[in-house]
Amino acid sequence: MKVELENATLYLGDCMDILPTLPKVDAVITDPPYGIGESGGEKRRVRAGDGRTRFAAPKHDDLGWDDERPCRQLFDILVEKSSTLIVWGGNYFSDYFPPSMGWLYWDKKIGGDFSDGELAYTSMKKALRSFSVHPFEGLAGGKNREHPTQKPLSLMKWCIEQAGNPKNILDPFMGSGTTGVAAIQMGRKFIGIEREPKYFDIACKRIEQASKQVDMFVEQPKAIQDAMF
Repeated sequence: MKVELENATLYLGDCMDILPTLPKVDAVITDPPYGIGESGGEKRRVRAGDGRTRFAAPKHDDLGWDDERPCRQLFDILVEKSSTLIVWGGNYFSDYFPPSMGWLYWDKKIGGDFSDGELAYTSMKKALRSFSVHPFEGLAGGKNREHPTQKPLSLMKWCIEQAGNPKNILDPFMGSGTTGVAAIQMGRKFIGIEREPKYFDIACKRIEQASKQVDMFVEQPKAIQDAMF
């Protein structure tokens, strides 16, 4: 299935089938499954009416998409599609990529059972950069997250800035479409692929809504220049 919007083309299907049919792009910015079992979020401890502590159901459907990490062949295809890659969870794919100095770090500004942050591999020859934002930025404690591993919108906009001046962006693991929303709001073109119908439908609605509001948000693309250290 293919959905075409003004500045976005969205595919429902397996990225291994769809990627070979796509042209090259300026940048690949994606957050693939890490293979750590976060498909449905974590169960929550709740206090029942009888005073006992029990586990509530996960916040999201467990669709099994994070049971295994993608194969190396897929990343070989991504390298063919663009010379600029940003891949979140890069530490889980360190055996897939050559050494890189341009890693990105997301400081989650949160403690407890959550990790302090996440790492993104990049193909860029630039200094490591970091960005701080709470995972539930603007989402009322996370209640409105459409996807169990949804990244903050401001984080994905920052990734696009770090990628330089990409006029068209590909995300083969689109999820609920946050990268696409960021791209559209920043005046870029976007190609997204998602295999889960539930999240594909959510992504289509979010990106279509962003397209309708683009005049309110659009930012002119600007080149990012970083000093080398």
